[in-house]
Amino acid sequence: MTSSALVDARSFVEAATLAIASLLPIINPPGGAPVFLLKTGDLDAAQRHAVAWRVARNCFALLIASVMIGAYVLDFFGLSVEVVRIAGGLVVCAIGWQLLNAPEAGPPATAQAVRTATPEDLSARAFYPLTLPLTVGPGAISVAITLGANQPSSVRQLVLTIAAHAVGMLVVAVVIYLCYRNADRLLARLGRTGTDIVTRLSAFILLCIGVQIIWNGLSVLLHLA
Repeated sequence: MTSSALVDARSFVEAATLAIASLLPIINPPGGAPVFLLKTGDLDAAQRHAVAWRVARNCFALLIASVMIGAYVLDFFGLSVEVVRIAGGLVVCAIGWQLLNAPEAGPPATAQAVRTATPEDLSARAFYPLTLPLTVGPGAISVAITLGANQPSSVRQLVLTIAAHAVGMLVVAVVIYLCYRNADRLLARLGRTGTDIVTRLSAFILLCIGVQIIWNGLSVLLHLA
């Protein structure tokens, strides 16, 4: 392998690792699994697995779009990343509050309830709120936009970096799918009471994350004012 190929391989691995290390802690799929299970409690196992697959696919597409065109979209509308964070934080707070005050989960879904969940319903639910903003929220989007805004000027390095980011985000999407698909198994040993405690705690943490996101955006804007 030539020195140029070694440099390209090293750059590829570094860019992919950077994408994974930057996005995975923010998205936190294991932490989102209880919320996913709460929002899909009326579905059977097959439907829940289908929703998990759609969420992972949507997350990958949303992250790639944020890297590729996110900065241009914000410039076109005259928006800043901080404003996106505040708006997204408000949505996260609203969802976290709703989950925190949701009634206790009832018994498993009946056959009639399962039949009413059409593929269109599953697809819509998979995108909002499970993909956006519960999984890929304003924090992950802002990180992806930052990754896309710091691209090399060389065409060769640009293609290499974009491909590396795509691989890194694919790894993140696979982790999301595995955690969400097995959410019921992860919480099965907790029992109904333990699951309710974990989901309430996750909802409270989600509310706190929303407040933190809002504060991060406000602190930057106030500093610039």
